[in-house]
Amino acid sequence: MPRCSASWRTTGAGSTTLPIGSLYGVTTVTARIAEIHVFNTTVTACALAVRRVTTTGTVGAAQTELSEDDDAYTPLATAVDTHTVAPTFTTGNLRVASLGAAVGSGVMWTFGPKGLIVPKLTTAGVVVVPLTGTGQICDITFVWDE
Repeated sequence: MPRCSASWRTTGAGSTTLPIGSLYGVTTVTARIAEIHVFNTTVTACALAVRRVTTTGTVGAAQTELSEDDDAYTPLATAVDTHTVAPTFTTGNLRVASLGAAVGSGVMWTFGPKGLIVPKLTTAGVVVVPLTGTGQICDITFVWDE
């Protein structure tokens, strides 16, 4: 089970309906998120949530997914930047955190030995979205096994 990751600086601040970063599944393998890291790049505080989505909406730019332990392996799950059209959210937040009003203020969510499952669908995913108001441009990392 290869360990994979994608890290980038978001291009948008998002909103309560527009995620700043997402990881979408594939039909051939179950992605299990081990960690999500999010760090503020501005001096304005924001609150963020991790949520599930059942549609893609319109996603931002595709990001580079890397295998951390096997250079010959090509990750299958898809990491994408800030959405421009809202996906369909499931009810409830999986995690929430407030980022302080300082560059580098952040959170690292972990999801235990089994990980947070990304459903085996190209339209289903796990997203980071502002909990209230407008978010901020952030540095974000998804770490998963597949």
